[in-house]
Amino acid sequence: MTEPTALGDLELAALVSSRICHDVINPVAAISNGLEMLGEEPDQAMRDAAMDLIRKSAAQASAKLQFARLAFGAAGSSGIDLRDAERVARDLVAGSGKHQLAWQGPAVTLPKNKVKLLLNLVALGVVALPRGGTLHVTIAGTPSSVSFTVSAKGDAAKLSDEVKSLLAGTNGVAIDAHSVQPYYARRVAAAAGMVLKIDARHGEVELTAA
Repeated sequence: MTEPTALGDLELAALVSSRICHDVINPVAAISNGLEMLGEEPDQAMRDAAMDLIRKSAAQASAKLQFARLAFGAAGSSGIDLRDAERVARDLVAGSGKHQLAWQGPAVTLPKNKVKLLLNLVALGVVALPRGGTLHVTIAGTPSSVSFTVSAKGDAAKLSDEVKSLLAGTNGVAIDAHSVQPYYARRVAAAAGMVLKIDARHGEVELTAA
């Protein structure tokens, strides 16, 4: 599929839904495998390992769903508290086991599209660190004139040319469930009246919205 100027609402909803399902299916499948092990395995050590797998996978699935609820869902008709955004971002980042999150910003309520944009930038920061690293999130300005900076620092920090093109609004880039997030982030940025910028250098990718 070639990206048009704007995907239709139904197509965008379908791709975002597919993206969420893709993110959640692995931990849910791990829970299922763990339960199957509990039902068949008499060895206590193996049963303990299965319970550990179930606990970790359940926490991972919950973190991803809570994140998706704020990053993609309809929550926050009157705005979203940044403390809630920080909580779901921390849970998502911690779930990978190889990323850390440093968050600096006021505990204020912002319009939902601005918070959606911030969370999508956090998710893209994780994508930019395939080998792990630290995400530094900085929220500055006032609620009416806020700016976001998400800096991803770590070995092999990089965003693909495809992701950069979709964030920049370049046409002719294929969109599927894997690549819909940067496209969605750009759409949300436009709805929030914010402009996205990308600065990539050795060991760091910086995403800003202002």
